[in-house]
Amino acid sequence: MAVHTSRTAAPAAGEKTARGRGRGGLKRALATHWYAWAMVAPVVLVLGVIIGWPLVRGVYLSLTDANERNVARTIGANTIEATYEFVGLQNYAAVLGDPVFWQRLVWTVTWTVVCVSVTFTLGLVLANMLNRNFRGRAAYRMALILPWAVPGFVSVFAWRFLFNRDNGILNKVLEGGGIAAVPWLDDPTWAKLAVITVNVWLGVPFMMVALLGGLQSIPGELYEAAEMDGASAWQRFRHITLPGLRAVSMTVILLSTIWTFNMFPVIFLLTRGGPGDSTEILVTQAFREAFVSSPRDFAGSAAWGVLILALLMIFALVYRRALRKQGEVW
Repeated sequence: MAVHTSRTAAPAAGEKTARGRGRGGLKRALATHWYAWAMVAPVVLVLGVIIGWPLVRGVYLSLTDANERNVARTIGANTIEATYEFVGLQNYAAVLGDPVFWQRLVWTVTWTVVCVSVTFTLGLVLANMLNRNFRGRAAYRMALILPWAVPGFVSVFAWRFLFNRDNGILNKVLEGGGIAAVPWLDDPTWAKLAVITVNVWLGVPFMMVALLGGLQSIPGELYEAAEMDGASAWQRFRHITLPGLRAVSMTVILLSTIWTFNMFPVIFLLTRGGPGDSTEILVTQAFREAFVSSPRDFAGSAAWGVLILALLMIFALVYRRALRKQGEVW
């Protein structure tokens, strides 16, 4: 019995010591890096207020039946208390059981994949061109970065004018060549092409700048050695450029995917989801539920928002796992 008791007491003492070391290590870290913690604390506080509280509030609303008829509101001098109730997962079941959700999801995924693919391809081509020495390179760089510098809503409104069926510049040019006017924003297919074009226009400068920075970090000696060994331009691009850009490419593709998936301004300002609802994506549908539909369904909109967040989190986790399998650290 004595032996058994001593064996039991030893692990307990070891666990107590480990806990003490953990607490001591935390205290030492706080004492040593107090300045870093003090600098980070305001950022954490601001993010908690700006992002954390709305997120918690949205998740809570998604579990209720809140709409414009039962939320707290003030009418003149009268204050009406909220009467909405907790309904659990009914909103999520309703959204997932609605064919509209799956239609929006298919188009959102299609729009995201096409936009990111075209943006990355154009950005890579332009980055390779601007990575070479030629006269006027700085001017070309500034011109290609310009769409990124202009506020997004200004660019979208400019494109809306270009796409105007009756007075738009694009149709005027086509008519001058004997081609009938194109219903850019009045036909579902052309409208989808239009929103993809505008989003690519806005996204290429960021992609180009990021990839150009990655290209400039690749040692030039690698290209010189490969050229001396008789490697063709394609072989140098495939075996030096692409591997050298892998880390940058993975990051910008992830960011571009998240931004495009939630690209509300382009869809809303250019087509408002039309014609009909042909260009509605998930985030514009969530907006419509909360601010356009009657009665405004705050709980349903919150459920759409939480599902959008869940989809992006799942994508990020799968993406991270794929990168780890390829040996990338992220």
